Amino acid sequence: MNQSAIIIKPKLGLLELAKQLGNVQQACKVLGYCRDSYYRFKKFYEQGGELALQEISRKKLIEKNRVEPHIEQAVVNMAYEFPAYGQHRAANQLRLQRIMVSGSGVRSIWLRHDLESFKKS
Repeated sequence: MNQSAIIIKPKLGLLELAKQLGNVQQACKVLGYCRDSYYRFKKFYEQGGELALQEISRKKLIEKNRVEPHIEQAVVNMAYEFPAYGQHRAANQLRLQRIMVSGSGVRSIWLRHDLESFKKS
């Protein structure tokens, strides 16, 4: 059984049980769904069949707050060239090169590249 069948099966079961019992409320109570869900499933099923019942995420993808690639590369290069610099000193040195990034931005880039500190014992 594939993933989409696992998602679709309970919804189809609810629709089928409601048809057999002739009572939406009782079918929802037995299977633990609310009636709103039943009518939503029914609407999707009538519009697009079984494929419409596949779970579609309602979440919006959150854009990662990332800096531009050339800035990230400059921060990584600075970390390799001057490993003793802290995040704020590195940010200040980069600012002298007209690369605008905050100290916390430098730290975030270091964490992404596992460069946050000297080797830990």
